[in-house]
Amino acid sequence: MRSLRVFVVLLIVLFIPLIPAYLCLASPSGDFYYEGNDIFDDWRVSRTRANGDDGYMGEIYTSPWWPPESLRPLIAFESLGEWADTAYGLGQEFADKYSDHNQRAEQIFFFVRNKVRYVSDKDQFGINEYALNADELANSIIDEGLSFGDCEDMAILLAVMYKGAGFRSAIVDCKEHVGAMVQLPGYRKANVIFDLNGESGWVWAEATGSTNPLGWFPQGQLQGDLLAYEISDESISLWDSTDEKPPPQPAPIGNNPDVTSLESLFSVVISLIFIVGLIMLIILFVRRRRT
Repeated sequence: MRSLRVFVVLLIVLFIPLIPAYLCLASPSGDFYYEGNDIFDDWRVSRTRANGDDGYMGEIYTSPWWPPESLRPLIAFESLGEWADTAYGLGQEFADKYSDHNQRAEQIFFFVRNKVRYVSDKDQFGINEYALNADELANSIIDEGLSFGDCEDMAILLAVMYKGAGFRSAIVDCKEHVGAMVQLPGYRKANVIFDLNGESGWVWAEATGSTNPLGWFPQGQLQGDLLAYEISDESISLWDSTDEKPPPQPAPIGNNPDVTSLESLFSVVISLIFIVGLIMLIILFVRRRRT
C-alpha cells in the first residue's frame, strides 16, 4: 500500500510539468499552415515569400531581375482598417500625447528603433525569410518590453503606427532591403527629402540602426531602384465559408516556424517513457529495501 502511495505521488509530481505541453498539442495554432515550402497565415498571405500576388510584399515580376513591376505590401493591411489592433492603437496613443507633428513622428520612430532589436530571420526563426505583421511585433513589445525583427518587420510596424498617429506613410522596397517613409513636410533634420506620386515632404525612417535619427537615409548603401507604396485601409481576402481550407499541417510554434507539433509530440512521448522507467526503478528500489 505504501508503495502505491509513493507511486501516485511521484506520478503527480513528475507529470504536472508536462501538462502545458499537452494543452499546446490539444490546441494547435490555426493561424498558419504550410503549402509546399511556404508558410501562410489566415489571410492567405505568405510569410516566407515576398513576391507573387500572395507574397507578403506583393511583388509582381515580369522578368526574373530586380526591380519588380509593382508591389502591394499585403502584410501591412493585416493591421489596418477593421483589423486595426495593437500597433495602430500605439500610434493613436502617440497622437494623443504629442500635439506637435515633428515631435510625434520622432517619438514613434524612437519607440520602434529602441524597442525592436534587429535580428535576421535565419537567426530568429531558422529559415531565410519570415515576415511578422505589425501587431505581432507590437504585442511582443507590450507583453515583454522588447521585440525582435529585421528590416521589413520594423518598416511595417513603423508604417502602421504612423497611420494610427494620423500620418501618411509608405513602405519602400529596395533590393535586399525594406524601409518606411512618413510624410512630414517642412521637416529640416532629414538628409534627403523624397517625392512620392508627385508629392514632396516624404522622410525616410530607418530604424534598423540603434543610433539612427529620423530622416537619415543611408545614401550609397542601398543599391538599385526604390519602389514605394503608400499604405491605406485596404482589404485582404479572408477565408470564405465556402472555401475549402487546406488540411492541417505542422504550424509554427513560438518564435521558430521550423519547430512542429510532431516534434513536440515526440519530445513528450520520450519524456513519458523516461518518467515511467524512473518510477519503475523507484518501486523496485523500495521493494528491495522492504525485503
